Amino acid sequence: MVRAVLALFVLCAIWQLGCSVSGVDPLVLPPPTEIGSALWSDRGLLWDALLVTTGELLLGLLAAAGVSVIAGFAIHMSTTLRSSLYPLLIASQTVPIPVVASLLVVWLGYDMGPKVAIVALVAFFPVVVATLEGLAAVSERLPRLAQSFGASRLQAFWLVEAPAALPGALAGLKIAVVISVIGAVFAEQSGGDSGLGFVIQQALPQLLTARAWAAVVVLATLALALFGLIGLAQRLLVPWTRLRQSER
Repeated sequence: MVRAVLALFVLCAIWQLGCSVSGVDPLVLPPPTEIGSALWSDRGLLWDALLVTTGELLLGLLAAAGVSVIAGFAIHMSTTLRSSLYPLLIASQTVPIPVVASLLVVWLGYDMGPKVAIVALVAFFPVVVATLEGLAAVSERLPRLAQSFGASRLQAFWLVEAPAALPGALAGLKIAVVISVIGAVFAEQSGGDSGLGFVIQQALPQLLTARAWAAVVVLATLALALFGLIGLAQRLLVPWTRLRQSER
């Protein structure tokens, strides 16, 4: 943590010096001092926008996690679904987010619904892929061994395969958190009147570049906080992975 703070300090110092030496227009690239000033002067606006974006992210991530568990279980249990749905899941990631966001706004309106749906769509793919990879890594002998002791196929899945796939699912959720922030910004800019993405969209045409960058800093901080929370959950839910790392 200390090293990360020092690295950030050095980066900001280089950024500040570069802006001073190069003479770049602050409207194009504001120096860190102006961004820090915007963070303070616009703190009320940024805080309200942060609450909106955080709600969208949390609801979207919860929806993505729930659907990913169901989809991962179904695809893992059925070779037919794996061969038919898995390629479609991969192909779905080539659809540009702004196009999907615009369609969802038309279908669902301008409230929180389309924003949550976009976050869920963005987060779904990395979580379900990581879950499937974790399930595929489980030896076929383990579920059979559980069944030999009288467990049903569903019980063998929950007792043996699901715990083994949990580290992968949480790792996928870590990736999903970061890219979901981008999805939330696109969704808010496609049709919304609140959130950090909306603040950025409104600030740039008004030449309030420092405010836009301040919103980006808040977004990055939000992503880091959610990433850290999932890392904490990973330590609590799957402590055996930490033990393996310490043994190396």
